[in-house]
Amino acid sequence: MNVVGILLAAGSSSRFGSDKLMHALPHGVPIAAQAARHLKVEIERVIVPVRPGSDALAAVLGQEGCETVVCANAAQGMGASLACAVAAASEGDAYLIALADMPFIRASTVAAVRDTLAAGARLVAPYFRARRGHPVGLAPEFRAELMRLAGDEGARKIVAAHAAELVKIPVGDPGVLRDIDKPSDLTPPLVV
Repeated sequence: MNVVGILLAAGSSSRFGSDKLMHALPHGVPIAAQAARHLKVEIERVIVPVRPGSDALAAVLGQEGCETVVCANAAQGMGASLACAVAAASEGDAYLIALADMPFIRASTVAAVRDTLAAGARLVAPYFRARRGHPVGLAPEFRAELMRLAGDEGARKIVAAHAAELVKIPVGDPGVLRDIDKPSDLTPPLVV
């Protein structure tokens, strides 16, 4: 099974106050580029939907080896940008969906989700301390449902509707829960 990474990067960053995906982490790498790097280590093809006018972000992600696609209706929300990215993927691909504002997910977690999906699971998610995190893996059979997404809800509704099929992978990776919504989220958490 071919697993394609989808890195959602078409949000508005309204709570951050500026373009958070281009904000540099302490080592100088933009948030979105770091998230892309962790995917690219384990996933050959990564598709990134971006908002119209996000040329600088598209360029940075292109340098990381990602395919960017401009999502004309990105303002409608995460569902619209996810549907846009799925449309850019090939039929028959499985999807590993990650968020560009989650730069702390370990490559080993990406590999665990990918391998479980490739082994035949229909839905896969990592769990840290009994809490579901990202990235989420979906089998090719969910393509039609993903293509119908709209609004601000991503694949959550699909995962909930098929919860009995969800393969839960326990991981020791707090990054699966740590997204960046505002500048204070960049302060290191006290997770052990």
